[in-house]
Amino acid sequence: MKHITKNYKEYLQSAMFGFNDALVSTTGVIVGIAAGTGDKDIVILAGVVTILVEALSMGSGQYLSLRSARQLDKKESFKMPAISGIIMFISYFLAGLVPLLSVLIFPIEYSAYVAIAASLTCLLVLGYAKGKVVGASPLRSALEVFVIGGIATAIGLIAGNLLTV
Repeated sequence: MKHITKNYKEYLQSAMFGFNDALVSTTGVIVGIAAGTGDKDIVILAGVVTILVEALSMGSGQYLSLRSARQLDKKESFKMPAISGIIMFISYFLAGLVPLLSVLIFPIEYSAYVAIAASLTCLLVLGYAKGKVVGASPLRSALEVFVIGGIATAIGLIAGNLLTV
């Protein structure tokens, strides 16, 4: 049972990290590029590149880091690090679509606001779900994830506005 619980924790960690990071960083890139250029095609390109590169980077990084830790502990398991890497990739990819879809669906003048609202809403839901899963206060967890993600998103918006091209 301890082995199953440890795997579950690592899978939860991979999913939480992937969803949170994609909602924050992809929204930051999309909102920052939208504010800096106002060009929908450039924003879509930046969003697609960010999602693909980061999902692959995060997934492979998760696999390699867990594999390294397993090798250090002399536990030569390939399956668990591979599953964690896949979970990281999928969660990042799916969450990255939230701000990207905002740009695809709405005019560029409004899409950044929709992307921010959608991503912050998803961060609230993610935090609430995390609280339920780990047995912590869902509202406190939702607020924590929302505030931390919101600050990072705001930095992307500020940078885009300061560095307009």
